Amino acid sequence: MNYDIGVDIGGTKIAIALVEDGRSIASKTSFPTYEYIDPAKAVERIADAVRLLVSAAELEMKDIRSVGIGTAGLANRRDGILETSPNLGWKDVPLTAMLEAKLGIMAIIENDANAAALGEHLAGAATDAHTSLMVTLGTGIGGGFVIGDYLHKGINFAELEVGHMVIKQGGRHCRCGRNGCFERYASATGLNITTRHIMKKYPESAMWEAVGGDVKKITTFTAFDAAAKGDEAATVVIDKFLTDLSTGITNLINIFQPDVLCIGGGLAARDDELLVPLKRKAAEEVYSRASAVNTVIKKAKLGNDAGLIGAANLVGLKTF
Repeated sequence: MNYDIGVDIGGTKIAIALVEDGRSIASKTSFPTYEYIDPAKAVERIADAVRLLVSAAELEMKDIRSVGIGTAGLANRRDGILETSPNLGWKDVPLTAMLEAKLGIMAIIENDANAAALGEHLAGAATDAHTSLMVTLGTGIGGGFVIGDYLHKGINFAELEVGHMVIKQGGRHCRCGRNGCFERYASATGLNITTRHIMKKYPESAMWEAVGGDVKKITTFTAFDAAAKGDEAATVVIDKFLTDLSTGITNLINIFQPDVLCIGGGLAARDDELLVPLKRKAAEEVYSRASAVNTVIKKAKLGNDAGLIGAANLVGLKTF
């Protein structure tokens, strides 16, 4: 049996898992990212968590083949450096060298959405697909593209940053430096912004009561929950969100035409409110809508484990 460690560094939390034979999570743990926003402290905390997981499994570090790190941002896997991560505020962090020094085992870095795409392709919703595209709806929006046993890497490791595809010229400013990016509208963060804007236009909305009159208490599901109860303002929020989301998803299908497009992240949990209307909108809008065969949109199967399983499979990974 082979053992690897998968690490998923996201904008909200950092998760670590002990993975058996690249497919099964034996144990895992996590902690909030904001508590360890300094890279050196985060690496120290990750290393401590790895040691605890390994010890609890009655293993030793020599039994661990590798530690794979999926992280938000531009991850240079060749040099092991996180070159930039707007959502984390990290720049030019030598993550693999730092973890190798702490743990004494090989470390590999990859963009977190790419790792999630690999996880779903190997053990999740896209196991029967030759080509699969993963879109993760979290604090931001990430993407990954897998063909056969190969992960698309791009010329400079900045591939599939789908969250920074502009869907509205002159729109909301993004931390990447552009305006109108996909993730400023269709991520959890984007949804919260839209919710706040619409609530201010509808002072009688039930959403105000739901958050106790404090817009800082808006959550990803504030509008979904209120819309389910018939709140007019919440319905406006959801309609705008679905339009923005379907615009980006349709663009991606038109460009890549994958066998399967997986939707992951916390928002994907809302099947009826999100995935069902998204599938309908995309089917109406894609360029290939008259074709007998079209991309199948699926909910990611592995949830938050996709990135961990993908990261644990980075050793020996083929890319193109």
